[in-house]
Amino acid sequence: PRGTHDAGWVGERLLRHGFGPQRIITSPAARALETAQLVATAVGYPRENIAIEHGLYLAEPSAILAVIAAQDTRIESLLVVGHNPGLSELVLELLPTFEADDLPTAAVVGLAYDGAAAWAHIDDEPPRLAYYDFPKNDRAPVTAR
Repeated sequence: PRGTHDAGWVGERLLRHGFGPQRIITSPAARALETAQLVATAVGYPRENIAIEHGLYLAEPSAILAVIAAQDTRIESLLVVGHNPGLSELVLELLPTFEADDLPTAAVVGLAYDGAAAWAHIDDEPPRLAYYDFPKNDRAPVTAR
């Protein structure tokens, strides 16, 4: 029940702060898929358009980046739903000064790649933190637009 509540809460917070994904991809794991569906509902994304990416199941950072790099260049905002420790490790690789060593369950980290022309080129430049929020956060999310 807490996970269901938290996923909906995260989606509502994303929507309230103007972050809506053009594409949602998820690990095929039951909890990851359910999380993706709950967030999709909250942000108004069609649940039937959620893409299941088997490469995200318990993936290491390099595998997560490979899935992201394969996305269509017409997609400007992407939500990836996956697992720890891979996602936490990826965030720390991309943002070495990030404030959390281990992302809390249902945390959202938004990265912006201002100069990347395609997903395949995101490793050509460092990202900037655009959004960070998690269910036990009692303050406004970190945002940088």
